[in-house]
Amino acid sequence: MQPSLDSYIIDPARSHFVVQAFVTGMLSRLGHSPTFAIRNYQGEAILEPEPSLSMRIEAASLAVTDRVSDKDRREMERTMFDEVLEVRRYREILYQSTKAWMEGGQAKVEGELTLHGVTRPQSLTAQVELTGESLRAQGQFAVLQSAYDIKPVRVAGGTLKLKDELQCSFDIVARRQVEGVPGAA
Repeated sequence: MQPSLDSYIIDPARSHFVVQAFVTGMLSRLGHSPTFAIRNYQGEAILEPEPSLSMRIEAASLAVTDRVSDKDRREMERTMFDEVLEVRRYREILYQSTKAWMEGGQAKVEGELTLHGVTRPQSLTAQVELTGESLRAQGQFAVLQSAYDIKPVRVAGGTLKLKDELQCSFDIVARRQVEGVPGAA
């Protein structure tokens, strides 16, 4: 008989996952540090018998959330999809934990992030709250684009560019899954 899993399925409708890029260079005062929301993702957190986390993100689901003109939004998203993430070639962003543990109300997770066809170690820490049949995890982590063979965007001859480091923030809500039925208690 297989042990019962204490499993939670991520609810994207109640969750928020964003990526913040930062502008740098001589003309950085004139530039815009864009924020992108990740719109289409799924995942599962298992607490018992052995903690783990897995996530699958559709790379083409990122969307600019800043107040910019429609023209600027289209250009920023085109650049992100075609030149940065190359979504036609690399359709998914994956995360799979290799080790996870709880310390008080904090989850510490070590794992592998696959982005732009490159897999690298990625650790994260999250504040975790369990209430009834739901789990909420909040935290942030940094990703270096260059570690995933991504060249940060440059314009105006390099006088305006994005920093290599991206800041990822999340507020994830997940529902308990019982005996293979999402949301059942």
